[in-house]
Order: sequence, then structure tokens, then C-alpha cells
Amino acid sequence: MECKRCGNHDENRFAYDPYHKNWYCRNCIAFGRMNEGEPLKIKKYPAKAHDCPYELKYPLTLPQQKAVKEIRRYQEAGRDVLVYAACGAGKTELVMDSIQRYLRMGKKVGFAISRRQVVLEIQERMAQAFPTIQVIAVCEGYTEIVDGDLIICTMHQLYRYAQAFDLLIMDEIDAFPYRGNTLLEVIAESACKGRRLYLTATPDEALLAQVKQGSLAMVELFQRPHAHPLVVPQIVHTLPLFQLLYLWHFLIQKKKEGTQVLVFVPTISLAKSCHNLLKLKFQSAVLTSKSEDKERIIAAFHERRYDLLVCTTVLERGITIKGVDVIVLYSDHEVFSEASLIQIIGRVGRSIEQPSGKGVLLCTRITSDIQRCVRAIKAMNETLSSDMIVKGN
Repeated sequence: MECKRCGNHDENRFAYDPYHKNWYCRNCIAFGRMNEGEPLKIKKYPAKAHDCPYELKYPLTLPQQKAVKEIRRYQEAGRDVLVYAACGAGKTELVMDSIQRYLRMGKKVGFAISRRQVVLEIQERMAQAFPTIQVIAVCEGYTEIVDGDLIICTMHQLYRYAQAFDLLIMDEIDAFPYRGNTLLEVIAESACKGRRLYLTATPDEALLAQVKQGSLAMVELFQRPHAHPLVVPQIVHTLPLFQLLYLWHFLIQKKKEGTQVLVFVPTISLAKSCHNLLKLKFQSAVLTSKSEDKERIIAAFHERRYDLLVCTTVLERGITIKGVDVIVLYSDHEVFSEASLIQIIGRVGRSIEQPSGKGVLLCTRITSDIQRCVRAIKAMNETLSSDMIVKGN
């Protein structure tokens, strides 16, 4: 038995339909029924050449320009590329040159991201940058239109695009739900008939192994546009009760300063409990994967209607808020991996107007993930200080 969509050969992952007298794959049933032996249906997504100059709010810095040239050189040599860039270094801006070149050649371009919230943000940014083309978002709640000149979608939605993309840009490949999900990896592989461009601030060992083996080119960019060093988190090692007291005093001080704060907690139940406590003193909201009206909550925070936002790791990536500080409660919890903590601290100091800020990790014990997070950020800053800003391998 074989599923032509996901490659499943496990007989235990097939089910028999006595009405139609055939077997179907249960491994990828979430993407629609696929009968055993049924050929994969490849829908045509036509592309046409576009003269599509893009517009940036700020010109690319010299390090960003160097990174763009490196990406272009590798792509013209027919290689897939990994862009390893610090949080806030401008990964989205780095790929606009690639998008423009492929669209001018009449090629189909897709941009896949793990999280729905980030899909909507990137779609808005790309639509502003490329005003002459149709940029669409395809994710939960946005599936009526699934074809456009530039398609921004979640990883799950790639099942619609078998052999569709000449260039597939994949952001947050180290994040849930893509990381370690072999089904999504197969779906993504099927969607791309050309070159891939990976983006991440926290590459995993598998990606770095591909770079070492020479099957994947890598471009590094650790300098943010404002050229200030990355914020290194302060570690506060204390008992749980004192973590709460520290959090309370930290928030009072930040309210006096007029600084908004993202409060990260490890679980949904803790997010709700923490919010119920903090709302007695502060204008606050809670945001988790179970929250309704996520867009409204984030928009209200951008509008400074809240002093703080209590959130889980659902908000660790993609969001940029000017002048925000970050504090992580119980950062030694297993949900906070090295990559997760780097992304969370990466919310601080992203804007050119306010390039600095404070990040605090509250913990009962200093885990190896906390230690590696601090070492990784310091290493990026050391690379900057030695003028090794952009490097191609």
C-alpha cells in the first residue's frame, strides 16, 4: 500500500471503506481523503511575469545588502539557501529581492509560515511592499481565495499546492507544528518543484548538518538595522513565590516608565490565573492558542490600550511592538526551549526608534536551555563586535 500524497506505506495507517470497496490513507486524512494507489491530483496555479518593484519603509543597511547579494549568488548557482538571522534583523526584507526576481521571470512563489498570526502580518507587509501584485493569505478563516501572484500560507495549507512553487520560502521551520512533523515535511517537499529559501533565528542541528554537508548554503546576518547589540536577558534565580513578587514590582516600575510588557508563562491555565491577578492593578489582556479575537487583542496592544499582555509561547514569534520589554515567569519550565527563549527575548529592542530594552528570565533553576539561550545571544553580539556581520558558507 502507498499513499501518493504523504508516502505512507504503513498498512496500519490505512482503513477499508466497504461501501466504495477501497482503502484510504488515515495518515493524511486531515487534508482530505486519499485512496490507496490514487494518483496525486496536481492543480495548476498559473503564473505570469510581473514588473514588480518593491517599496521599503527604510532602505536596506549595508549588512542587509550584502546578505541579499549572497542569497542571490547561491540561488543563481541553483542552490537552496538557509538564512540564519537574528530576531529583528529583517529576514522578511531580505527575501523581497528573491520574490521580485522570480516573479519577473514568471515563476510561482510561495511563503509558508508555521503560525496563522504571522501569516496575516507577513501578508500585510508584503502587500504594502509589492503594491502592484495580488498578495493573498491562506490560513484558517482565509481559504476562499487560494491563488494569487504571491501566496502567504501556513505550513498545513501547503497540501493545496502540489508541485506549484518555483520558489518556496519557509519561515520558522524550527517551530511547532512543522519541526519534527514528518507529514508536514513531505507536504512541503511535494509543494516545491524548484528552490527553497529557509529563514530562522534558531537553526536546529538537522539544518546545520545540511550546511556542513554542503547540500544547503547558509547566509548569516546578526546585525539589526539600528546596529545596536541584541538584548542579553537578565536571569533571576529564585523561588516561585519570589518570582511573582519580582514580576509585580517589575510591572509597577514599567508602568511608571510608560513601557509596555509582554509577560510569558508556560501554560494556558497559568496565563489565565496570572491575568486574573495582574488585572487588579494593570490594564491587561491574555493571549493563548485558545483565545478568541487574537487579531483584536494584538491590535489593542499595538494601540497601547494595555499595560501588559500575558501570553504563552503562541506569541514568541512574528510580533514586533515598539519599545516593549519582556519577562518570562517560570522560564525553567520544559516548554521553554533554547530556541523559544531566544525568540521571546528577540521581541525586545526590534524597532529603530527604540532599539534597546529589558528581558528577564525568572527561574527556580538555571536550565541548560537558559544557559544556551544566553550563550547564543552573546555569541551573536561577539560576531558583530568582530565585524563578521555577514558570512556565506
